[in-house]
Amino acid sequence: MTSLDFSPLFRSTIGFDRLSRLAEAALRADSSTYSYPPYNIEKAGDDDYRVTMAVAGFSPDALQITVEGNTLTVKGEQPKNGNGNYLYRGIATRSFERRFQLAEHLQVSGADLVDGMLTIELHREVPDALKPRRIAIGNAAPAVEHAKADA
Repeated sequence: MTSLDFSPLFRSTIGFDRLSRLAEAALRADSSTYSYPPYNIEKAGDDDYRVTMAVAGFSPDALQITVEGNTLTVKGEQPKNGNGNYLYRGIATRSFERRFQLAEHLQVSGADLVDGMLTIELHREVPDALKPRRIAIGNAAPAVEHAKADA
């Protein structure tokens, strides 16, 4: 069985199309395309995350980090270098593109390349309107008071 049918889960839900696409993409993913370059995802705080990728041999000019919608894309492309008479070439210099699906309100706050390790900092910024708020209980006038006067 190569695919799962998620339609029973989405029969009574509205607006969860993105979740369906994520599940289907995860099932289709070929593990060989996700092995290079190696990376770590770390929770650095309550609302902070860090993605660290091993990109030895790539200069900052050879790397491109973009965010489009909720997708973080990291691309690496080495210039074609035909010179050199290698007897053995074990350092990978192939191009790559790695995509990460970001949760809502997660924003890239910075990136750094030190000693062949690319570090991308992420921070969750929840708008004040969406944060939980406490409702004070007071002596509010009952809403049905005018209905008693009509009776």
